[in-house]
Amino acid sequence: MRPILILAIAIASTTAAYAGEPGDPDATCDGSTYEMVECLKAKTAYWDKRMTIAYQRMRNAGAPKQREQLLIAQRLWIQYRDANCLYYGLGEGTIARIEAGECMRSMTEARAKELEGKEDRN
Repeated sequence: MRPILILAIAIASTTAAYAGEPGDPDATCDGSTYEMVECLKAKTAYWDKRMTIAYQRMRNAGAPKQREQLLIAQRLWIQYRDANCLYYGLGEGTIARIEAGECMRSMTEARAKELEGKEDRN
């Protein structure tokens, strides 16, 4: 399996054991490396859900050419995010897992907010 896919699957899988429910983006991610990574996974799941909802609303509201372009842009954005965060995941030591998880969380949060802002303008 390709490293990007492995990292994406590992980070995108969700558990809420350490962050409360995935709907708690303000939970602190303290504890062991495992607990921190699991917390970041839950936070990423929360932002991924928001991103997906905003994306779907924009797709439904856009003109046909806009819908197609949004699809292309979103696919490319996901490829970029995964490749960018893989860079951190390939680092040395256990901190690499935390850095990769934080990369996925922060980039997904930023994209969700971006799409939500554009959604509000439509």
